[in-house]
Amino acid sequence: MTEPKGRGAAWTEERGTSHEGPPPPAARPARRRLKAARRREESRVPDFEFTSYYGRPVIKEPAWGVPDVPGYLFLGGLAGASSVLAAGAEMSGYGELARVAKVGALGAISLSAVALVHDLGRPERFANMLRVFKPSSPMSVGSWLLTAYGPLAGAAAVSDMTGILPAAGALATAGAGLLGPGVATYTAALLCDTAVPGWHEGHREMPYLFAGSASCAAAGLGLLTVSPAAAGPARTLATVGAPAELVAKRLLLRRLGEIAEPYETGRPGRLLRAAELLTVGGLAGAVLGRRNRAVSALAGASLLAASALTRFGVFEAGLVTARDPKYTIVPQRRRLDRRGMN
Repeated sequence: MTEPKGRGAAWTEERGTSHEGPPPPAARPARRRLKAARRREESRVPDFEFTSYYGRPVIKEPAWGVPDVPGYLFLGGLAGASSVLAAGAEMSGYGELARVAKVGALGAISLSAVALVHDLGRPERFANMLRVFKPSSPMSVGSWLLTAYGPLAGAAAVSDMTGILPAAGALATAGAGLLGPGVATYTAALLCDTAVPGWHEGHREMPYLFAGSASCAAAGLGLLTVSPAAAGPARTLATVGAPAELVAKRLLLRRLGEIAEPYETGRPGRLLRAAELLTVGGLAGAVLGRRNRAVSALAGASLLAASALTRFGVFEAGLVTARDPKYTIVPQRRRLDRRGMN
């Protein structure tokens, strides 16, 4: 029988030499690992410039207006934390501060409701949200929370200003104080419950950031409107809320990783940097201005402004991550890569 020539001869020779015998047992695991690594390498999608069909984002940007929704976030936080401050000040004997906090809570929650209804377009849309109660929905829980909190905050403020039904006013103050933390922080859950990467990925730290920011706002209102001698609880709240906000922000940025870019660049980055500087300055003024009315008032204004800038910065940073596909695709690819390597 004649031997094949040409390409057939080379193919026969290669096939004959490729089956000379099985590899040693010790080499088999190494070969399997090498093949698995090659398959992972071949399946990896190369880096590319992120675009989408017809230039549209991967996810739909929330149809929430500015300044209505970030203003609603800020005012709700101010109202809830002010009710907590009012209850604490009343129990401690700081009547003037308690009254200011109650009036501030009523005014803030009223303006917050106006901003919410304006963004919804029609008042009956808010009423429609009360047709059901879904514990798994931050929007549903928040709607019912506002419905219960608003009358209590109003009754507490009216009773304190007029002196009518002081016992009922004290009960309303306590009730508003109990609901205040939820009012101040439920909006964090509302943002993080969306598919927006800049909000959703920070769902662990966002409530603490909002709680600290709300505390700064309420403390700032107290420091701005009453004398330093009458602002003891507000000063204490500032020394707790400001560090909590600063630490929560750092932890949030660490958690977000590459998604944190909009929080540190562009307009959102400028807003948040200004908020951080004002928070630090307000904290220093609250501590050092114990006997100086001007320093104490300036510290209060700084803390109020810092809280507002924080809410606007967080809101706008989230919208940036919704518009750019890379903030949705890149984290998904990283997670898939980690799973493939395990």
